[in-house]
Amino acid sequence: MSNAVRWAAPELAPPPPPPPQEPVRHMPSVEEVQAIEEAAHAEGYARGHAEGVAAGQAEVRRIAAQMEGILDAFTRPLARLDAEVGDALGDLAVRIAGALLRRDYAAEPALLEALVREALELAGSDQRQLELRLHPDDLAMLAPQLLALEGVRLSGDTTLARGDLRLHADSVRIDGSLSTRLNAVLQRIVSGAGA
Repeated sequence: MSNAVRWAAPELAPPPPPPPQEPVRHMPSVEEVQAIEEAAHAEGYARGHAEGVAAGQAEVRRIAAQMEGILDAFTRPLARLDAEVGDALGDLAVRIAGALLRRDYAAEPALLEALVREALELAGSDQRQLELRLHPDDLAMLAPQLLALEGVRLSGDTTLARGDLRLHADSVRIDGSLSTRLNAVLQRIVSGAGA
């Protein structure tokens, strides 16, 4: 029997492992479902609240910036108007006071003479030649008192109003016009009120 084939035993492999068993799932209880829902609701509420607060704050900042711009646009013209009204009132006060003083100078020439002497003192005695300019009517009214002044040339000036004077010398220019004097007084009053 030469045709015989030798039989070999098959190799035995360990048996395959059993398929994994799925864990047994149990249905959540009603209390567990309610707890999950409440937690999800609380988390959603907190997230929505935080987002809403952030959006609200951004909107408030935007509106506040708009309001500041509007208020600034209103206050700039008002500040300019306030300054213009103040200037106009100051100018009006100077005009009224000037009109009243001019009448006083005409009625009481000694007031204008005292003003002239004060301007001459301000100019100083070291000036060689002084030129005193007055309105022609004021010059005529004060001529007897002023002719005795040495080193002072008297001139009538129709550009000056009654009660105004100008004093010129080599190094001195004194503007004694009523408007200049009253504006200086007004500035001192305003400066004193602001202090």
